[in-house]
Amino acid sequence: MGRVIVVGSVNVDLVVVTEHLPGPGETVIGGRFSQHHGGKGGNQAVAAARLGARVSFVGAVGDDAFGEQARAALQAEGIDLGGSHTFANQATGVALILVDAVGENSIAVASGANGALTSEHVRRALADLGLDGDDVVLVGHEIPTATALTALTLAGAAGAMTILNPAPVAGLTAEVLLAADVVTPNQGELEALARSVLGSGRGRDVELDRLVRAGLGGAYLVSLGAAGAVLATTNGTTSVPALPVDAVDTVGAGDTLNGALAAGLAAGLGLEDAARRAVAAASLAVTRAGAREGMPTTAELETALGA
Repeated sequence: MGRVIVVGSVNVDLVVVTEHLPGPGETVIGGRFSQHHGGKGGNQAVAAARLGARVSFVGAVGDDAFGEQARAALQAEGIDLGGSHTFANQATGVALILVDAVGENSIAVASGANGALTSEHVRRALADLGLDGDDVVLVGHEIPTATALTALTLAGAAGAMTILNPAPVAGLTAEVLLAADVVTPNQGELEALARSVLGSGRGRDVELDRLVRAGLGGAYLVSLGAAGAVLATTNGTTSVPALPVDAVDTVGAGDTLNGALAAGLAAGLGLEDAARRAVAAASLAVTRAGAREGMPTTAELETALGA
């Protein structure tokens, strides 16, 4: 069994649940506030660890109270932080999250230390970890693009499987996509990738075919919310249905899918089997509030799958 190594962001999530998401200039009162640990990278690391993977996290926090709390929360999940960095002159990343009555969300992020993570930090961290062909390296894009590319390139050179979560899409290039074995956008991100890299948007199936045939990522697992996901490879596309659940909060569903996908691949599953487990795990994640609170354990996932 290989390791899961996540290279990405860690934030503190400040969440307000309200009746509806405010429009431009609108103030919505009567919401409920809560604070959670987050950041796509941190969340993905937790999702993989909950499913039994050996996980190392490469990222950065600030030398502040939020940073101490973020590190402690990851360590409590059994995640190795030897490759992480604490910046004395940066604040820990913060995400401001609004969630409406039906579980849809809107998010704004102050990147802080995540934006200061350099290619050299990642180069040193991955060298210390000693990558090999059994490992899966999951890279997010809430860090600088050059840093993400370095992580993917070094991991690929070491023979590890690479996953790129292209969120946000802005700044990603064909070179970054080419370095990934699997790319995991949601539908909106897929359309944005097609516009920015291919120069057009012609509908999901057409763009998936064009991206895969161009070699811009070996495979795509596109999350579709309650509809599950679609897996696209050079052999064609496969629908991966979600489990029927009552959604409470969709924050963290995509991170759960990514972490679960990496955990499955590191455990030796084929891509399609790992994708099916990942979509099932993401389905369970939306049944509880908070990005990490709903992330399932192995036992919970096996129960849901009837194993």
